[in-house]
Amino acid sequence: MSFTLYPAIDLKQGQCVRLIQGDMDQATVFSQSPADQAKAFEDMGFKYLHVVDLDGAFAGQSENRESVANILKTVSMPVQLGGGIRKREHVEAWLDAGISRLILGTIAVRDPDFVKSVARDFPGKIAVGIDARNGMVAVEGWAEVSDLDALDLAKAFEDSGVAAIIVTDIGRDGLKTGVNVDLTADMAKSVSIPVIASGGVKSSQDIKDLRESGAPISGAILGRALYDGDIIPSEALELASC
Repeated sequence: MSFTLYPAIDLKQGQCVRLIQGDMDQATVFSQSPADQAKAFEDMGFKYLHVVDLDGAFAGQSENRESVANILKTVSMPVQLGGGIRKREHVEAWLDAGISRLILGTIAVRDPDFVKSVARDFPGKIAVGIDARNGMVAVEGWAEVSDLDALDLAKAFEDSGVAAIIVTDIGRDGLKTGVNVDLTADMAKSVSIPVIASGGVKSSQDIKDLRESGAPISGAILGRALYDGDIIPSEALELASC
């Protein structure tokens, strides 16, 4: 089974940052030029880019359009984008702009029928972002935790045309404490939709653990550990291709 690694670019006020557990007040700036960072990832050999508009996630609309547009002009690899995409016009505008796949998070909880509708209308273009704290779904840029179980939300999109589910353990995100293999594996076994792991990846061992979990996990998001040099791109890519 193919396993894709997605280097992450999180955008805050036009800069490339990493957060601690989704806390906007705990942001480390890694690059003033997200487009240059995207190009660097492409040159390392990565084949797909994961971008999140952090400001947009809180505002409910895209706030870093210029930065995203510059990324699209700079790299040729496909880009998936999340953060503040909650209306059909948002979906259409970003797909027209050249985004390969959109990640819908808060709206997947608030209005799952909307997500199913755009997933049908734009096959292969819609992913669902499920952000969990202690197994429960968080929304509004992780500022609120709902009473909805993460696995139940994933199952709700079975057979809806959703191209992927990205599951993030918020409690681990940005901490390099190790990815939540159990949560990801449980979700991958529960649905036929491809599941991508996110949050806490600290080394290439996490990639190996995900691949050897016995579940059909389809990929992982790489964040702070990649920026800090704890993950060697060539080594990680080799593990992913085995």
